Amino acid sequence: MENTGTAPASASVSASATEPAGGGDQRARAAARGLGLAVLVAAVLVSGVFITFLGPFFAIACDTCEDGVRGTLAYGDALIAVARYGVPLATFATLAGMVTSHRPGRVGGFGLGAQWSLFLVVVALGQLPA
Repeated sequence: MENTGTAPASASVSASATEPAGGGDQRARAAARGLGLAVLVAAVLVSGVFITFLGPFFAIACDTCEDGVRGTLAYGDALIAVARYGVPLATFATLAGMVTSHRPGRVGGFGLGAQWSLFLVVVALGQLPA
């Protein structure tokens, strides 16, 4: 008598041999995604520190001034407020959004864009004539 209800042993072994053991491809993708997010977090932090501390210096720099620094600023208080409060707030909000979001890469990209937009605001406030 022949048993037709089960597959031969050689067929089941060959089917399991073609599938990856342990999902190595998924682990590689998860590792690459984690590394990419770590680089994006580092970029957000470095960008925030750079804009907060060096942004006002770029704003008050003057090529034609005697000592290289613009003497009077029309919107100096606004410039300092944006650099001191706006940029760190944008950095913190970006990092918090990246932690809580289902799409942290998108949040990080928008946050970087917001930070550099604030940098342009700081530089523009420094360049306006008094």
